[in-house]
Amino acid sequence: MSDNAAALGDTSPALPTSPTSPVSPRLSSPTLASPSPAQGFAVRIVGAVAFAHLLNDTIQALVSSSYPLLKAEFALSFTEIGWIALVFQITASLLQPWIGLYTDKHPKPYLLPMGMVVTLVGIGLLSVAGQFSTLLVAAALIGVGSSTFHPEASRIARLASGGRFGTAQSMFQVGGNTGSAIGPLMAAAIIMPHGQPAIAWFMLVAALAIWVLLRVTDWRLKHAPAQVVVSGKHAVSGLSRRQIIRALAVIAVLMFAKFVYIAAFTNYFTFYLIERFHVSVQSSQFYLFIFLGAVAAGTFAGGPVGDRIGRKAVVWVSFLGVAPFALLLPHVDLFWTGVLAIMVGLVMSSAFAALVVYAQEALPGRVGMISGLMFGLMFGIGGLGAAGLGHLADTNGIVWVYKLCAYLPLLGFATALLPDTRVRKP
Repeated sequence: MSDNAAALGDTSPALPTSPTSPVSPRLSSPTLASPSPAQGFAVRIVGAVAFAHLLNDTIQALVSSSYPLLKAEFALSFTEIGWIALVFQITASLLQPWIGLYTDKHPKPYLLPMGMVVTLVGIGLLSVAGQFSTLLVAAALIGVGSSTFHPEASRIARLASGGRFGTAQSMFQVGGNTGSAIGPLMAAAIIMPHGQPAIAWFMLVAALAIWVLLRVTDWRLKHAPAQVVVSGKHAVSGLSRRQIIRALAVIAVLMFAKFVYIAAFTNYFTFYLIERFHVSVQSSQFYLFIFLGAVAAGTFAGGPVGDRIGRKAVVWVSFLGVAPFALLLPHVDLFWTGVLAIMVGLVMSSAFAALVVYAQEALPGRVGMISGLMFGLMFGIGGLGAAGLGHLADTNGIVWVYKLCAYLPLLGFATALLPDTRVRKP
């Protein structure tokens, strides 16, 4: 970011520092210091990256929603569908931390709109693909665009937060959740009735995202250097290497518990309701809808609450607070199943923004890498969890799976091993 600041020619006076100030000399240089209006919560910028997240994840959801159409159009086997999904998931998740790590060291402000250009090309190729190998290339391009988007957009949300990091991350994540919900609906309304060529219409969605991200990049080049000072004031660098490794290991355990349990609902809740209570498909879809609505609400609430009471407190509440509801859910009637599902979605989803910000605070200066790692883990664990739970359901039954998953929130006891990352006032 310092190179960008120098290019802007900002000559405002340096911020005063003290021996106890957490602002490094590099961040307090004249090129970065700027007094304040730009240092508050930039709601238009956070809202813009949240909207871009909605557009990006709408496109991502279209890929998986198009599998039935592509299977019929190309007479694909389930194995070939699996290869498309694998290529898409690998490029959409595993590349994210590496892109974030690179841009932490070598800032590339225009990488955001450029990544969405790659997504646009992938959508166009998917709409005209005539053979299986071309479908794989198209899926890979869309995945690469997503890998580029998440770490860099999360970085912008943090820069624009004015220190309210949890709130910004929650807004950003809710945008993605909304896009994931909208994608299948748009696929059903546009792609399924009109076939593969209709996928090209979603190039307009990518084009809109490119325009939004160009505006966001323009803000970053003009204003973000001042925001680096705010981030520097909240940076924490007091953890030892051993503490950082322990913190990341605990976060991995918590992410596993959270996203495997969430995957049990998003992928199999309708099957559970149909088998256990003999409800119709339409009724089961309604219960899934209210669960996803609770997830969105909990995701949004978790960040601001974490800004007020601390990240670890939110994580404790998110996991151990949901444990009683999870343990009861497989043993109650249909009405209380709906109530408990709402409580599970609302409480457990509040942890994600807190976990992301906690990890960013544990490793200051590695915002891109941490964001990419967290979103990559989210996609990867969710996909692997869905596959594993499906195998267990085939072997032992879906009701048994829900009884087993009810114990996952108890892994939240690992939160006790997280070191404190809050800045201690002198």
